Amino acid sequence: MISERISLDTKLLAVIGYPISHSLSPLIHNKAINLINENAIYLMFDIHPSNLEKSLKSFLTLGFTGINVTIPHKEAIIPHLNHVSEEAAIIGAVNTVTIQDGKLFGYNTDVYGIIKSLDNYKEEIKDQEVTVVGAGGASRCVIYTLIRYFNTKKINIINRNDAKAEFLKDYFVKKMNFHNIESFPLAPPDIVELLSNSKLIINTTPIGMYPNVDDSFTAIEESFNENQIVFDVIYNPFETKLLKIAASKGARTVGGMDMFIEQAAKSYELWLNKEFPRDIIKEFLIAKLENQNESK
Repeated sequence: MISERISLDTKLLAVIGYPISHSLSPLIHNKAINLINENAIYLMFDIHPSNLEKSLKSFLTLGFTGINVTIPHKEAIIPHLNHVSEEAAIIGAVNTVTIQDGKLFGYNTDVYGIIKSLDNYKEEIKDQEVTVVGAGGASRCVIYTLIRYFNTKKINIINRNDAKAEFLKDYFVKKMNFHNIESFPLAPPDIVELLSNSKLIINTTPIGMYPNVDDSFTAIEESFNENQIVFDVIYNPFETKLLKIAASKGARTVGGMDMFIEQAAKSYELWLNKEFPRDIIKEFLIAKLENQNESK
């Protein structure tokens, strides 16, 4: 029982969203907490958007240490925070909140996850052309990180809704004064050359996510080559169809599992000031997902 695990000095952590039942954050954070014998518990709260402000006041009153924030609250929570980090302010989204001395501090740890996922390729990516597929929240994090930390020469944004891609382009021109950025509609036969000329391709869309594992934003093999790095932020399945196609043409591939683990690790370390057991949690999560997928 949860009540049996909570004492007056237990650190309270949580994830909030609407809906929230799909979140794997309680699974991995409580596992990590148990591994280091920390007196903490990570809970899950389904919070309707109309109740967000009231809920944040409740977290303060109850003495929570921190919360993770997921859809649809990542943007809406910002006006209710006392301080927002640089990356979260520019991206316009918060996924981690720490609570100290009755104040709420917002961060975006997805940025850290992206940095760690691509760190081995930093010198290769520098001054190169990069293509980002998607124009949602994840793409904002990716584009911010590419501009701030990887010094990419040019960024292409591809999206089914060309207007959203154009809006995102204009957003980073204004927010970060980055002008070498273009938008294109997602039309696979027309983007082969664009993709093949990109040093790095990043999929930020849910296309190919479990259970739709046979989907990919493109299946045209000529889009990929051995000089590329292809990164898919999806972590379930561990290797998406996109990554399989890219690998078959010699591209080096990066799955979304490390990004997911590293963004969680950064949240954990902000809250508890202790190192997250990355390797054990990664093995644990992969096994859980494999069992889940096999049973369906």
